[in-house]
Amino acid sequence: MNNYNRADKALAIFKEGINCSQAVLSCFAEDFGIDKNTALKLAAGFGGGMGRTGHRCGAVTGAYMVIGLKYGATTGQDKAAKELTYQKVREFNEKFEALNKTVTCRNLLNCDISTPEGFEEAKQKGLLTTLCPKFVKDAVDILEGMM
Repeated sequence: MNNYNRADKALAIFKEGINCSQAVLSCFAEDFGIDKNTALKLAAGFGGGMGRTGHRCGAVTGAYMVIGLKYGATTGQDKAAKELTYQKVREFNEKFEALNKTVTCRNLLNCDISTPEGFEEAKQKGLLTTLCPKFVKDAVDILEGMM
């Protein structure tokens, strides 16, 4: 699947009300033998900056899971895979930050969605429907370029 199709798939999933982390992970999951529903459940708690705390952007954490699926160690002895995974996460961060200045949800949105007032402000300003799709697309495009 090329960038355009995978990014479109992630955006379509996101627009259905699925969170940013779920959208990113689920559009890569089948490549690693994981069905879509399992991917959606696995990433469910990571949206909104990890449980709507405004911390690490969900699109970013979804990307970390994809990186882990591609490069991650499966034994404690596989130090090379562990180091490669960490290097790929750092590389992803650098690329995402080059586009967006940060990987932190509240800074990306310039709004603290961890509070009811902040979340309401984000909804009223349309931040979740205008900014978040860009972050999902950026994450997918960066992953495609790295893999």
